[in-house]
Amino acid sequence: NMLFKLRTLKSLSSLKFHLRAFHDHPRLLASDLHLQYESVRRGEQEIPKYFNFASDVLDRWSEMEKAGKRPSNPAYWWIDGKGEEVKWSFEELGFLSRKVANVLTKVCGIQKGDRIMVILPRIPEWWLVNVACMRTGTVLIPGISQLTAKDILYRLQASKATCIITSDTLAPAVDSVASECQFLKNKLIVSKGSREGWLNLTDLYKSQSDDHSCVKTSIQDPVCIFFTSGTTGSPKMAEHSQGSLGFRPLLSERYWLDLTPSNIIWNTADTGWILTAVTSVFDPWVFGSCIFIHRLPQIEPSTILNTLSRYPVDTLVGAPTLFRMLVQNDFSNYKFMNLKHCVSGGEPVNPEVMEQWKNKTGVDIHEIYGQTETGVICCVSKGMKVKPGSMGKAAGFYDVQIIDKNANILPPGQEGEIAVRSKPIRPLGFFSKYVDNPKKTAASERGDFYVTGDRGTVDEDGYFWFVGRDDDIIISAGYRIGPFEVESALIEHPAVAETAVVSSPDPLRGEVVKAFVVLSPGFTCGDLESLARELQEHVKKITAPYKYPRKVEFVQKLPKTVTGKIKRNMLRDKEWGRV
Repeated sequence: NMLFKLRTLKSLSSLKFHLRAFHDHPRLLASDLHLQYESVRRGEQEIPKYFNFASDVLDRWSEMEKAGKRPSNPAYWWIDGKGEEVKWSFEELGFLSRKVANVLTKVCGIQKGDRIMVILPRIPEWWLVNVACMRTGTVLIPGISQLTAKDILYRLQASKATCIITSDTLAPAVDSVASECQFLKNKLIVSKGSREGWLNLTDLYKSQSDDHSCVKTSIQDPVCIFFTSGTTGSPKMAEHSQGSLGFRPLLSERYWLDLTPSNIIWNTADTGWILTAVTSVFDPWVFGSCIFIHRLPQIEPSTILNTLSRYPVDTLVGAPTLFRMLVQNDFSNYKFMNLKHCVSGGEPVNPEVMEQWKNKTGVDIHEIYGQTETGVICCVSKGMKVKPGSMGKAAGFYDVQIIDKNANILPPGQEGEIAVRSKPIRPLGFFSKYVDNPKKTAASERGDFYVTGDRGTVDEDGYFWFVGRDDDIIISAGYRIGPFEVESALIEHPAVAETAVVSSPDPLRGEVVKAFVVLSPGFTCGDLESLARELQEHVKKITAPYKYPRKVEFVQKLPKTVTGKIKRNMLRDKEWGRV
């Protein structure tokens, strides 16, 4: 079953890319980056029947480098913070990735369509494996570095992966469960040493030939599978295609990054998150931009600030937690001469944090909103007015709406579920399916819409506002209260560094608002009960009084996912005795 209705054209036609180019040369014409396809028409969009990101985008940029049609920026720039540095042009990226592709096919016997789990930190090999998988038509399954042996076992069994690539750190965990994974045939390690039962990827690819022919892939062929981080149940496998990840950014000229070949973008997310695939692989390289990476074994504010001061990074992408952490520091010793654009996603950025960041750096934080299944569907793009607390307007070619439980579109100002029109034509940027789970795939739609499970509103200007996950909403004495507004009010108080708001049982009101509060560094208070009352009164002055937290608990830290999202479900379960 095709994901969308296609009509094959009778003749070969060229697909014109309009890519952002040099600052003094606004667009590269189709003649500069030109592909011949058997094309198909999808709605108003002409798309190729066959497409491979490695050969059709990366190798084209390599050719343009040779022709002098791209600035001298590297395509990839990696540092470890200890003096080690790697810089690759698109030509060098192609040369090395073809070597890794030969390891996969000639040494490991991996074939098109096979699945490879890759659990590596922010090291250059992760990017080489990404491109090598594109070249060989194999499906990459990224994993976060904090996975346990139990996590790895579940993912290997569910995905039927035939190969795993990881580092010294997680190799023992893999060995402890490998005997239970019947499909696993190859184990590759990125290491300076050797390990029994493992092939050393670093040693192998260096000795391989760079002669490799990229396989022919359909635009619907799978390229990545992401395990989603749902609040309940086992993680689902969201499959993305060459089209949804690789071709999607070509369909919208500006979309949400609007980069040029002169830009240098740094995304601090973990390699297991879809934001890294989008922000540190596909979207920047479509525009010929430089992807900057810091090894970042730990996310430390001083490391981030020093790097922004020392290196010509002009675009920074990070989770709200990153910006909340950074604004608590003294910026007087740092100068960000190149920083021009900041982007945040994963959950809303509190307006207070946005204001502090703007005051300290002179740069706005542009919010984005999306999911593993959809990519970025709302954004505050360059040139748009920033409305603090809003995640911007519908991105690119998405039709985003607020709907009710019957899939009716709601008017501006009325709260409902955030949804994206998926019928009659499914957006190309959407995931293909939940692998081996047709019921969950079907359940993700209601009427003509894909339903995100998030609640929000839209204003008269078309800006969307996040209220909370459907299961995060607090209903107290009949009032519906979203946690984000309460959290934003609390974080304006100088004593509050971070906070999470959840429901808590109450015999009179059914449930009430409870705030878990992390105090700001250096803030001392001998009377926490008095401070709690002060925070309650503070919230009453900032927002509607019925929303104030009737319960306040001070904690050392908040539980979070590896992507920096606060695990409100864990706090809520604790409150309701479900732990």
